[in-house]
Amino acid sequence: MKFKQVIVVRKDLKMSCGKLAVQVAHASLESAEVARRKFPDIFKKWRDEGGKKVVVCVDSEQELIDVYNKASDLGLPTVLIRDAGLTELEPGTPTAVGIGPYEGKEIDKITGELRLFK
Repeated sequence: MKFKQVIVVRKDLKMSCGKLAVQVAHASLESAEVARRKFPDIFKKWRDEGGKKVVVCVDSEQELIDVYNKASDLGLPTVLIRDAGLTELEPGTPTAVGIGPYEGKEIDKITGELRLFK
C-alpha cells in the first residue's frame, strides 16, 4: 500500500476507551475531508487501496503540537483536534492529530518513530 492516514493521540490524558475512539474518529474524518478537498486524486487512491489507517501515540501535549506543526509545515493534510469539554476533558484540550491520507513515506518522516497505540 502506498497511501495511508495516521492518527496521533495523547496517551498522557488517560482517556476512556470510548473517549479515545471518538477523538480518533474526529481526527480521521476531519483529516480525510481536508485531503479530499486538497488532494482528490490521492484521496481516491487511498480509498481504492482500502483506506489504511494507523493509530500511534505521544506522551504530552507538546509532542502532539510538534507533530501537528511538522506535518503542516510539509504541506500534508493535517488537523488538530481539540475536545469540546462536555465529558472527561477541559474545553479546548488538544487530544489528537490526523495526518493524511497521503503518501506513506512522507507521513513516516514525521510519525515513523512513534509507538503504535496499545
